[in-house]
Amino acid sequence: MTTPPVTTAPAGPLDGVRVIDLSSVVMGPFACQILGDMGADVIKVESPAGDSTRRTIPQRNPGMGVLGLNVNRNKRSVVLDLKTPQGHTDLIALLRTADVMITNMRPGALARLGLDPASVAEINPRLVHCTAQGFRSDSAMADRAAYDEIVQSASGLTDLMRRATGTPTYVPTIMADKVCAMTIAYSVLGALVHQRATGQGQHVEVPMTDTLLAFTMVEHLAGDTYSPPLGSAGYTRALARNHAAVRTADGWACLLPYNERDIAVFFTAAGRPDLAADERFLSPAQRALHWDELYAAIAEVAPTRTTAEWEVLCTEHSVPMSRVLDVTTAVDDPYVQEGHLLDVHTHPTEGEYRVIASPVRFSATPTALRRHAPTLGQDTDEVLAELR
Repeated sequence: MTTPPVTTAPAGPLDGVRVIDLSSVVMGPFACQILGDMGADVIKVESPAGDSTRRTIPQRNPGMGVLGLNVNRNKRSVVLDLKTPQGHTDLIALLRTADVMITNMRPGALARLGLDPASVAEINPRLVHCTAQGFRSDSAMADRAAYDEIVQSASGLTDLMRRATGTPTYVPTIMADKVCAMTIAYSVLGALVHQRATGQGQHVEVPMTDTLLAFTMVEHLAGDTYSPPLGSAGYTRALARNHAAVRTADGWACLLPYNERDIAVFFTAAGRPDLAADERFLSPAQRALHWDELYAAIAEVAPTRTTAEWEVLCTEHSVPMSRVLDVTTAVDDPYVQEGHLLDVHTHPTEGEYRVIASPVRFSATPTALRRHAPTLGQDTDEVLAELR
């Protein structure tokens, strides 16, 4: 059985690009999903046990875990036992036909399989081979195990949570995996441009800790940007204890008057001219010292109106505001529905399920759901036959 196409959409921008997905969990598979959404022929190489996403729950059928239904879409699944000579031979044959290989195996494991960067370059000099693991391959920590919480901690994100909340908690989403997945995707695209121009492949390394540190430090390097420092690291607005959504008369909202004009308009409209004229909030330099007081003042006035009333007031005065989306009812949200962001589709074995839409819109080469997530090894015979 092979994975049937499910759409007649125009070819995506990566039509004609073949990607070998030699990764597991979320980071690598999500990166390859992004490339598959853009039209690449993504071949997911799995062990006989399958990727761990297949074991996530809930699931209707064994081996088709809920997480994998989206991160493994737009792919074909091939089972190869890389510990056997035949499995290794078949993988090498696949790599010779490919434009890209993406893996999150650690350097030691890749070397044992003969898939270190130098060996891969000999197999296929045109191949863009991307490795992504917790720490740089030339560091003493290269072969350490690294999951999302490890990388959040090693990159400073957990410390920022401590400074903001008093507790060194983890961001409640797999931030490191997904930021690194997007970094893999854009890095591979850059290397593909070079490949198309020169005919040469290259090794691309995306260390997770380095990537999340670079992501976090965009604003949080702050005073340490200068040498010697002009203040400490940490973006004070984001670290203010009261920097949070606020309780309205009937729920929650993000009320975010951002600059002098917003603040004056917001508090005047809210019936608090004293706060509209408060010198602590009237210049960037003063606000930098008093973010906590500003957010406390917003929280103080928020319960005087319903969320809908704040939405009308803020929209009328062009002050940034949003309702707080409840993820348990996100599928019913008008914005989500209008954008077809979580539409129901029918999987050939799993029945109806919600597809997380690609957020990117191309005018000429749209992304699309071209193949549902395959069952384990569903396309092995088809793909191997293409190599004969």
